Amino acid sequence: MKEILFATGNPSKVKRFYGKLLEKGIVLKSLKDINLNIDVEENGKDAIENATIKAKACYEATKMTTMAIDHTLYIDGIPDDKQPGVFVRRVNGKELSDEEMIEHYTNLVKTYGKDGKLNTRWKSAMVVIKDGNISIYTDDISEYYILDTPTKERREGYPLSSILFSKKVNKYDIYLTDDDKKIAQDDDSGFIDFIAKSI
Repeated sequence: MKEILFATGNPSKVKRFYGKLLEKGIVLKSLKDINLNIDVEENGKDAIENATIKAKACYEATKMTTMAIDHTLYIDGIPDDKQPGVFVRRVNGKELSDEEMIEHYTNLVKTYGKDGKLNTRWKSAMVVIKDGNISIYTDDISEYYILDTPTKERREGYPLSSILFSKKVNKYDIYLTDDDKKIAQDDDSGFIDFIAKSI
């Protein structure tokens, strides 16, 4: 079995990829699994730069094959100075909790939205470092609205899943089944194939 270290402290992100990589014969290790406590300043201008910063820091600390992922969020219809961009969780320099994120984004919808929703555009970037070589994969998704009313359920580490709504499946993200995700083009197959080829 091959191994890869995931440069994240987010348990939901580890869970998202763990089983799918195991099916490819790849064991995903978290920072917690190897007792690595590392503080990385994500100061890149986009998702690619931030994913690269995280992957490099963990690779340099461990020399293990390492992967990192980051997301850039743009919301149609809100002012430029309100755009989250790479700072999906950080607002005015403050790192938001899951509940604070839900409150912040639903307030944006209430202020700027129409019919209780705003259109979103996501750019995701994944970086894999093996033997010092860097590989990059990007994906663009614009199949979600942000709604002004959250679900009662929460997914730790992915608070926006309680307010993101799939245009294709007509469900909140938190309720999407594996079959729904295939329809919504959110099944991560591109990321999984990229990881498998890169290591």
